[in-house]
Amino acid sequence: MRNAVHDAVWSGSWVAERLGVELVGDDTLRSLLGLALRRNPKRAHLLVSNVLGKHVPQSPAVVYGHGFRLGRRVAELLSPAEARAAVVLGYAETATGLGHAVADGLGTAPYLHSTRRPVAGIAPAGGFEESHSHATSHLLLPEDPALLAGDGPLVLVDDEFSTGNTVLNTIRDLHARYPRARYVVVALVDMRSAEDVARMERFAEETGARLDLVAAASGAVRLPEDVLDKGQRLVAAHETRSGAFAGPQRPAHVVRVDLRWPHRLPDGGRHGFTPAHRARLEAALPEMAARISDALPAGVRRVLVLGFEELMYAPLRLARELEQVADAQVRFSTTTRSPVLAVDDPGYAIRTRLVFPAHDDPADGPGERYAYNVAGGGFDAVVAVVDSVADTPALHAPDGLLARLGAHTPHVLLAVVPSYVPHAPERPAMLPEPLRGPAFSSYPPEEVGWLLQDLSDVTLEAPTEEREEAIQSGGAHYAESLPVEYQPSEQYQELFHAALATSAARIAQAVGVVTETVIAERSPRPVLVSLARAGTPVGILMRRWARFRHGLDLPHYAVSIVRGRGIDANALRWLAAHHDPRDVVFVDGWTGKGAITRELAQAIEEFERKEGITGFDPEIAVLADPGSCVRTYGTREDFLIPSACLNSTVSGLISRTVLRADLVGPDDFHGAKFYRELAGADVSVTFLDAVTVRFPEVADTVGTAVKELMAEDRTPTWAGWRAVERISEEYGIHDVNLVKPGVGETTRVLLRRVPWKILARAGAGADLDHVRLLAEQRGVPVEEVGELPYSCVGLIHPRYTRGATGADGRAVSV
Repeated sequence: MRNAVHDAVWSGSWVAERLGVELVGDDTLRSLLGLALRRNPKRAHLLVSNVLGKHVPQSPAVVYGHGFRLGRRVAELLSPAEARAAVVLGYAETATGLGHAVADGLGTAPYLHSTRRPVAGIAPAGGFEESHSHATSHLLLPEDPALLAGDGPLVLVDDEFSTGNTVLNTIRDLHARYPRARYVVVALVDMRSAEDVARMERFAEETGARLDLVAAASGAVRLPEDVLDKGQRLVAAHETRSGAFAGPQRPAHVVRVDLRWPHRLPDGGRHGFTPAHRARLEAALPEMAARISDALPAGVRRVLVLGFEELMYAPLRLARELEQVADAQVRFSTTTRSPVLAVDDPGYAIRTRLVFPAHDDPADGPGERYAYNVAGGGFDAVVAVVDSVADTPALHAPDGLLARLGAHTPHVLLAVVPSYVPHAPERPAMLPEPLRGPAFSSYPPEEVGWLLQDLSDVTLEAPTEEREEAIQSGGAHYAESLPVEYQPSEQYQELFHAALATSAARIAQAVGVVTETVIAERSPRPVLVSLARAGTPVGILMRRWARFRHGLDLPHYAVSIVRGRGIDANALRWLAAHHDPRDVVFVDGWTGKGAITRELAQAIEEFERKEGITGFDPEIAVLADPGSCVRTYGTREDFLIPSACLNSTVSGLISRTVLRADLVGPDDFHGAKFYRELAGADVSVTFLDAVTVRFPEVADTVGTAVKELMAEDRTPTWAGWRAVERISEEYGIHDVNLVKPGVGETTRVLLRRVPWKILARAGAGADLDHVRLLAEQRGVPVEEVGELPYSCVGLIHPRYTRGATGADGRAVSV
């Protein structure tokens, strides 16, 4: 029988025998973990937990008990005062329920889990990327921002601790805003290598915080060198004959259970779950479980309570309560977004797979979802528990989850938990008008309106080295201060003017191509919205081209976007009140690895969900797209745009934007400074005029280039991001945010940050003259690299303190 119990067979033996994988460590590891395969270029195997309640149906008492006991161990590790001040943070989607159980074991701690679902009514308090992801994977959306602002220990909970990169990214992000003295990392299994352990120890030393680890078991996975190739061949060979079940093309008969969920009780930790919430849930659980038990048909002997992706804790607690009152064996698992190969063999962890469409209108678009080890599990009834956001027609469709379940069990019950909606704060109806020159910026007033607030009278500058140490130690976010404005030497200014003379026609050509593409494909009368500040000169040039070629007088604004914080929502609100969002075209100078591209897409999605205002297109139009991140560009060559050589003196004398809580309130535009005192060195209009005067000579070639471009496949390949990931690992950096690809980004590293080294493509010519000069002035080595998709890449010092060095070129000694 499918999924029968085979006590003598380890559920990782099938993979271990065929891939040569070894699981070594504690005696309990094999009871906790099995192995499966997935199609992934980075890791062929998947560790499948037997006690997490995600992929493998398990007794809810076992699932909850593991998390609760880990929480008790954390309580024993902390002092009573620390335990009272602690906050628990779990990771979506697999550890949301585990983190809840750890918080229960700790007793007095509020709980929050990250989420991949932007939610209307609440702004992110943070976000961080998984090292393998092309997008910010996790949002932190506490209803009460003070939840993360305390100085007590932060307890981070994940199901598996493999490299530690995700945890370090989280701590780095949060420590920058809410520094604290102690962190505790909790996992079911600790599978780190010695190198990973050492990296975490160094990280703790650099932040000055204590970092402890609590795990139920520890060990390692030993992999042969050819494991990726072997794994991909195995997946290809078994995909067509795997244990995937489609189910019938007909609706299932579903019995709906009214839980009578307590009013305004959160459905989980997405927005925070306090001890008071826990007490309310505990009081309501017996009656809710009784309602499920009463709805079960007489005579059922084996029941599965099936949770939904991030919604793990509420179904788990319902299952645990049902296990105590129902006259049946109860098991618990949840659906998931993760595609895994199914093989119907007792030595393989994923025996069967149900496939169905997403049914909660996910932010990343439609796609397949999965339920593992449900088909063939011998369940007489399945109780599907979803939140109300996911109770959609897609859930009930002929190919939906309920129909898939109905093909493999005679009884399907549906319990819907109300999705908790935080109270949105009221905002003032009116927002200020844009700032314009000459009062703010050296640009003529008709060239650009700045949707910013003027912070010119506030001292925000700090020495570059102090800023870098504060940013990397977690003491500050980069947008909370400004670097001291770089004052270019006479030699460097000569380089700028020489580069401008050489490249003006090339820039004019790219300006023409991107503007014509926008007018043809996006809007006949676009509203240009530049991402301040690098995008602002480009937006002005596009506006000038539209007037030159078409006689159009296009509106043009500059707005702030901050990596990790998103775009200025108040600026979007102002734009939506004054223009049709469908006409708005966001503009930037160039793409690096594409971080801002992804940041903008996520921010627009969140804004639309929160405000109910739709129509903004997150696609950025850029002069140069060497990272292959967008569809609207002037060129994909990585060439020198001279405006990248300077800071404010080529950008209207405006600083980089600032976002600091004591200066920028929830109803304010982000801030920036106007450096009036630098007027004598200002070349902002000089740069614009030098390019504009070349428009007539490139007009004919622009038309030809646009036709050719529109006939090409411009789908982004994200080749730049992959190169950045490779460089980050190859040079021992382990943080893609410290790798800045392309001429423009490399220049910014040399002007604003503490550079470690510059990678230059072998044979790169005069486009890098200014980079070499800046590197020489700052004592930064330039290393020539044979294969590089960019002209150059700037590496920020990966573990900067003012005593740090990096002499060997591959690692930093501190």
